[in-house]
Order: sequence, then C-alpha cells, then structure tokens
Amino acid sequence: MDTGCLPIETPRLRLRQWRDADYEPFAALNADAEVMRYFPAPLTRAESDAMANRCRALIAGRGWGLWAVERKPDGVFIGFVGLHEPAAALPFSPCVEIGWRLARAAWGSGLATEAARAALAYGFGTLGLDEIVSFTTLANRRSRAVMERLGMREDAPGFDHPALPAGHPLRPHCLYRLPRAAWRESVA
Repeated sequence: MDTGCLPIETPRLRLRQWRDADYEPFAALNADAEVMRYFPAPLTRAESDAMANRCRALIAGRGWGLWAVERKPDGVFIGFVGLHEPAAALPFSPCVEIGWRLARAAWGSGLATEAARAALAYGFGTLGLDEIVSFTTLANRRSRAVMERLGMREDAPGFDHPALPAGHPLRPHCLYRLPRAAWRESVA
C-alpha cells in the first residue's frame, strides 16, 4: 500500500518522495569521487538506480525514509536526507539512523543540517522515536560536524563496520546518538 509522504518543507528545501527525474542527478553525485570519498567506491549507474528504487519503495511502503531533497526556489534535486533502519547487523541494532548525501555544489551552505533538522523533527515528533543515531568513518569530519550541529553526541569507543573487511581503512566508525529528550531540549 502506498502511504505516500507529504513533502517536508524547510525555509530553503523540500524533502519528498523520489521522482524518475532524480535518478540522473543522483547517479552523477554517486559517481563523484569526492562525494563518495568515505564510502568503499563510487556507484555505477545501475547501483545508484537500485539505491534510489529502494529509497522510493521504502517511502511508498511506510511514508518515511531517505527522502529526495530539492531546493525550493528552483526545484533542483541536490541529494537525499532522511531516516533509515540499517540492514547491517550493527552492534547497536535495532536502530533508526539519520543520513544524508548531497551533491558537492550543495556543500558548505548549511543545507545538510537544515534538512537533517527537519528529518529529526519527523522522527521524534511524528514517528515518536526514542533515539536516532548516525555513524560514519572516523575521517569524515564534514559529516561528523553536521552530527554535532544537530546536537548528537559521540558514543565512544565507536565500532568496526561489519560490511567492510578487517583492515579496510574505512572500517573504523564513530557512532553519534540523539535521545528524544535531548532533541526536545534543543528545540525548546
């Protein structure tokens, strides 16, 4: 059943269901070596399309997920931001994570933080989640800075991501947590 999802609006952005027109710019950002620097490899067009299809199906099925993000003034697709239940058996599972991936042209202007705040409000306010987590490889300072701006706190000592082989330079990860009570205090 398609429960859909009303677009989530921020001052500059719209978080919404995926459209066919999003696939080409999504493939371009997933092929960008700098955007994918902290992932094992850039994605092929087929891998990118498959990811967009999964995101789209999850939103259609439950009304939330990793939403497509567009700039409101011109409707340009800039990437995704949203909530996800990781499939990997992580040491802190089950959980709901907040994640983002934006095209390089959208970096450095606070758009990831703006969209992520809206996703947190949806997760805590609409879904009633008790906690939202985020994680990344240790060297990903840009994403860690977003997590900290969101009020998330690092949960030491971190973990090794089970999807990456032992010895892989991206395997050591940090985990950030945000309990609902801390989120409420930050928005009060």
